Amino acid sequence: MTEIHTPSPREAYELLMAGNRRFVDSVPEHPNQDATRRTEVAPAQSPFAVLFGCSDSRLAAEIIFDRGLGDLFVVRTAGHVLGNEVLGSIEYGVDVLDCPLVVVLGHDSCGAVGAACAALEDGIAPSGYVRDVVERVTSSVLTARAAGRVEPEEILAEHVRHTVDLLMDRSRILAENVAAGRTAVVGLCYRLADGSARLVAARGLDVPVSAVS
Repeated sequence: MTEIHTPSPREAYELLMAGNRRFVDSVPEHPNQDATRRTEVAPAQSPFAVLFGCSDSRLAAEIIFDRGLGDLFVVRTAGHVLGNEVLGSIEYGVDVLDCPLVVVLGHDSCGAVGAACAALEDGIAPSGYVRDVVERVTSSVLTARAAGRVEPEEILAEHVRHTVDLLMDRSRILAENVAAGRTAVVGLCYRLADGSARLVAARGLDVPVSAVS
């Protein structure tokens, strides 16, 4: 049996972003999407990244990063809000599946972020459990506005960074893996119009971060 190479956090990040560049340039390779790959990963999985993103239908991870079966361990919630189930899923990807990279993926025109902004402006919160989602995003919006960041892309970047910080603060397993150099956590902001993902936060990875504040 061929030994599976586990990439370093830096290699995993570069692998992910290379796929995004192919998607943006409309030259996807569609790797690991055939019957051979299906058979190969049927006994066990060894993804190179945990991707925690928004549930938005326009944010299909394997498509926008040009990956295939067994490549990404994907966790998604509206507005990429955290809960115990999400933390447990991410820790499973890191601690059990040995993923060297955790990605927080936000996007422009996010309904959850927009609803949080609207709730702060008109004082009317959504009903049902949507209210809980909006309330969890509100702190990011307030932090951004307190710092004078009022443009939509600035608020989005703040929300992504806030989620990265929450992951590191709440998960001892993740923090320890990052401290040991086994895992990196990055935050990406995705543009729906052109399909590009830009880096706005990085923990355990020495790479340039977007100037968006």
